[in-house]
Amino acid sequence: MTATALTFRPDSLMADHVSSRARDLKQAAPAAANALTSMELLARAKDGDELALNDLCARYLPRLQRWAHGRLPAYARGALDTHDIVQVTLAKAVRGLHSFEPRHSGSFQGFLHTTLRNCICDQVRSARRRPTVMLDTDRAADDPTPFELAVGEETADRYEKALARLKPADREAIVARIELGLPYAEVAASLGKPSIAAAHVAVSRALVKLAKEMSSGRRS
Repeated sequence: MTATALTFRPDSLMADHVSSRARDLKQAAPAAANALTSMELLARAKDGDELALNDLCARYLPRLQRWAHGRLPAYARGALDTHDIVQVTLAKAVRGLHSFEPRHSGSFQGFLHTTLRNCICDQVRSARRRPTVMLDTDRAADDPTPFELAVGEETADRYEKALARLKPADREAIVARIELGLPYAEVAASLGKPSIAAAHVAVSRALVKLAKEMSSGRRS
C-alpha cells in the first residue's frame, strides 16, 4: 500500500463518525461492515481495500480524539489543534500500514498510540526550535501539561531517553497508561492482555524498568 491509498477526508470522518461504507452501500451493508473485527478491516486495508481503510479510520477516530485531547502543550499548538493532530496521526498511520504487522487484536490500537505520541513529540520539538515573541497574554502557554506535571519538567529529557531504551511492549504500556491516561480495560486491549489485572501487572513492571533506566541515566 502506498500513500496514495489515503482517501478519507476530515469531513467524511467527522460526520457522525459514519464510515464511507455505511454511506455508499445499501441499508444492509453497514451491519455487515460493523460485524467485521478491526483485525479483519486491517487485513483488508493492507490488501488495498480503501473502503475497509476508511471504515478502520472512522472506527478509531473518536478514540484518537479522546486520547489526543489536552496532550499538546499550549506553546506547541500554533495553528494545530486536537483535530489537526488526529488527522496527521491517521495520515502517518496509513502511510506506515504496509510495514505494520499486528501481533494481537489490540495491536492496531497500540500502533495508533505510538503514532499519536510521535506526532505530539514532533510538534513539541518543532515548537521548541521555533523562536517566538511572547506577549503578556500568552504567559499561560508556558504552563506544563498534565503529563509534564506528573513526571516533572526537569526529568522530561531523562524520561524520553529511558523510554526509548525500553522494549516496545513496555514502552507501549507506559504510553497507554501514563501518557494517554487510558483506563486499564483499554490498556489491556491495546497490549493484548487477557484481563485488567494482567494489564496492571504489565504497566507496573514497565514502570519499574523505566525507573531503573532513568536512574541509570542520571549516573551516566
